[in-house]
Amino acid sequence: MAEIEKARLIIQNQKKTEIECMFNPETITIHRNNRWGTSDDDTGKGKGQKTAAKTITELIYQGPDHGTFGLELWFDTTHKGTPVTKLTGQLLKAMEVDKNLPGSNEGANNFRPPAVVFHWGKDFESWPAVITSLTIQFTYFSSEGVPLRAKADLSLTQYKDAKAFGAQNPTSGTPRPHRVHRVQPGETLDRISAQYYGDATRWRQLAIANRVEDPLTIRPGSLLSVPKLDGP
Repeated sequence: MAEIEKARLIIQNQKKTEIECMFNPETITIHRNNRWGTSDDDTGKGKGQKTAAKTITELIYQGPDHGTFGLELWFDTTHKGTPVTKLTGQLLKAMEVDKNLPGSNEGANNFRPPAVVFHWGKDFESWPAVITSLTIQFTYFSSEGVPLRAKADLSLTQYKDAKAFGAQNPTSGTPRPHRVHRVQPGETLDRISAQYYGDATRWRQLAIANRVEDPLTIRPGSLLSVPKLDGP
């Protein structure tokens, strides 16, 4: 069985902190925008007053805007019982000013948070980007109030020019990419298997991927990694 390639978010601080995705993203949204304009915004002028243009003015390319992309990341430490905040805290820290970054100048009060790079497989890598928006939702707690599961929604904006997001499909470098399923009340592994694979007898695939020894012990609200099958 081929090993699953995990996506990573690399924070470009002094230590090059890496946050490994527990569940590879199912979708990644990339947006690029080019600016176009006209040579004269006041087309159709006549004797001191503006009139409507009678023809379509040819557009002039004015340059690219910074690209943006979005990610949804899940963190789950229920198997360890340790606070999930140890992981989500790394994302929060990536939005704080780092005075140790190259180019920092205390005299000019010139500081910034670190850039990050999203990396998955051999050929799928983002531009250096900055986290412009981060929303963390804690979705599961222990009986003692320890947060054990969280979802993080990130919006990122290109920091500088770089070759990124090759034409290769992000899942083509991962032979068995994973999806995530939240267990609903009354659901069993064979029902979930039938939903995703069209075959209830494939439930063992889910049990192996999630290290479930007893299929009757899955709890509502828990997250299951759903690998794609190699064969039919």
